[in-house]
Amino acid sequence: MAQSLTSGASIGSARAACIFLHGRGQSAAQMIDDVISRIDAPDIHFVLPEAPKSAWYDARAVDGMTPATAAQLDDALSLVRTEVALAGGKLSGRPLIIAGFSQGACLAVEYLLRGGRADAAVLLTGCRVGASDDALPENLRASIPVYASNGDEDPWVPLWAWNKAREAFTRKGARVHSEIFPEREHLVCDDEIKAFSGLLTAVVEGRDMPEYST
Repeated sequence: MAQSLTSGASIGSARAACIFLHGRGQSAAQMIDDVISRIDAPDIHFVLPEAPKSAWYDARAVDGMTPATAAQLDDALSLVRTEVALAGGKLSGRPLIIAGFSQGACLAVEYLLRGGRADAAVLLTGCRVGASDDALPENLRASIPVYASNGDEDPWVPLWAWNKAREAFTRKGARVHSEIFPEREHLVCDDEIKAFSGLLTAVVEGRDMPEYST
């Protein structure tokens, strides 16, 4: 199993856990510095898996689904499921959130739309893995709050691909709040951090945020 880092509250004292998946060419430690350290959520236990060779799969998100990409994606999803099971086994009924940035967000999208367990999701610049005409599964396990964001001209996740994922979540009954940031670079901006923090707080307190709707 790949190495993982943890951050935030201990698993014993936390009111919820968040599995956070890093982007291509990044690391768990970088995500702690660039994202997790900026989040106002003191009651959350963060688990950050490390992808083999700094990537979850070799293809770009919008490349066609080849047998090689499908196999790499299956391996990555297996790792995510293992991390979720390990954290879930220690949570004693407390909520679990899946989140990620860039390729990590794409992996989180696929995890959720292939029946993965989570009580909420934060998808920072993510989309489905595959070309526009690839037939991909849409099997969302439960109606959950989903925050999905992107830049209007992101170089890695085009808006059509981001919209494909957002619309899939909406079709399957997720309560989606989406934001598009004009001229935002390929990074996590302050408004996204604020939204991330707000969703985590709402989940911990057991309340719905009014802007999240079906």
